[in-house]
Amino acid sequence: MSIRNGVQLITYADRLGDGNIESLTNLLDGPLKGLFKGVHILPFYYPYDGEDAGFDPIDHTTVDERLGDWNNIKKLGESVDIMADLIVNHMSGQSEAFTDVLKKGRESEYWPLFLTKEDVFSGNDQAEIDEQIAKVFRPRPTPFFSDYEVGIETDSTETVPFWTTFTSNQIDIDVESELGKEYLSSILQSFTESNVDLIRLDAAGYAIKRAGSNCFMLEETFEFIEALSKRARTMGMQCLVEIHSHYQTQIDIAARCDSVYDFALPPLVLHTLFTKDASALAHWLSISPRNCFTVLDTHDGIGIVDVGASGDKPGLISADAINALVEQIHVNSNGESKKATGAAANNVDLYQVNCTYYDALGKDDFAYLVARAIQFFSPGIPQVYYGGLLAAHNDMELLANTNVGRDINRPYLTTAMVEDAIQKPVVKGLMQLITLRNENKAFGGAFDVTYTDNTLVLSWSNDGDAASLTVDFAAMDATINTVSNGEESTLSIGALLA
Repeated sequence: MSIRNGVQLITYADRLGDGNIESLTNLLDGPLKGLFKGVHILPFYYPYDGEDAGFDPIDHTTVDERLGDWNNIKKLGESVDIMADLIVNHMSGQSEAFTDVLKKGRESEYWPLFLTKEDVFSGNDQAEIDEQIAKVFRPRPTPFFSDYEVGIETDSTETVPFWTTFTSNQIDIDVESELGKEYLSSILQSFTESNVDLIRLDAAGYAIKRAGSNCFMLEETFEFIEALSKRARTMGMQCLVEIHSHYQTQIDIAARCDSVYDFALPPLVLHTLFTKDASALAHWLSISPRNCFTVLDTHDGIGIVDVGASGDKPGLISADAINALVEQIHVNSNGESKKATGAAANNVDLYQVNCTYYDALGKDDFAYLVARAIQFFSPGIPQVYYGGLLAAHNDMELLANTNVGRDINRPYLTTAMVEDAIQKPVVKGLMQLITLRNENKAFGGAFDVTYTDNTLVLSWSNDGDAASLTVDFAAMDATINTVSNGEESTLSIGALLA
């Protein structure tokens, strides 16, 4: 299948509009009509409001009835490409399968579905086991394993440490077991029956564990992703692999899958605008994967690990530059991001800065539109997060209510609020940029990047059509030149705010 080469929206079904998929569809058919070629609907499974905002599904094959049903997804998919999350690594501790394990222990038919500590680390040499565990890559500050008492309805109760890579309520699946394969297949079947075109493989890098390794993006993991992607393609869908890691890892993954995220782009664009130096950005865009999806903001924070060093492998920017980048975000947001990042606010990821992208740029409308223009002219299919679409501010009230760092950038925006926000000059300007990216055929052609005399030029050409973005960082001026169907035009980014 072919994915439309245009801008996509990332959104929750309950946080944009009036709380359900039908309302979201009405927005896309109304005030936002024709603006997006695709929509990534963040987890809408039961329950969508669990401990990790839907990424801990009790039933991955059921749409939470408070949001709608699969028919609502199918209807929306008639007009736009639909992306849905396949949460590969884990399921909720409240799921029917794990509840059965708690009751029946090893006698449960679902016992092989879940990964225990002993499944990976076996033997009696505790020192060796401890040494092996120390090698495992840890994405979060919480423990690797969570102890659960199982067999509570039998005569052989025992305490078993289960793998919980992310939170204690997200029980890791043994994706190599027959039950694991059947589980993932059942989700794929639900997707293909409901007009889902793209599958975001969430946390796929952690799916395969081997003693003695770091249990992250192993050769077996690549093989697992390739096999899952192949299965999806036979069902008319493509896979997008979600991995936060060193930039070379993204390049390696991209060579072996349908597509990856360009997670290096968000911090590099900020670094470029903060320092007025695009050398690191230009270098990255000269080597970045072409089969990628680009973002500046998502439901997660602004990733830092994606531009940093890994062991003896250098990063795209130095550690000092990363520290300066993070501090500038804190300054630009008047310290709000600091209250939602790192050890603050019950954070689950310490390598991300939680802040809206608009506030990270100090609410500077011009800088924000330049950032979006750079994104749209970079290789890949652009995605715009719903908060970013509306230039949303940090939601400090929601952060205070939940004490969840990421909630600073997960606002609830009603239809009325959307209708008001699209009248703001910066949002109107962004919508014009989205339309330009969607309509010019040049973006389906060849890409080129140059950086000389403090001027960055990103250009596309395709069978007579052309589009180029020129950003002069000395003068802080940005211009778009296009040729479409033989007609030439010039657009100043600053003029979008007039």
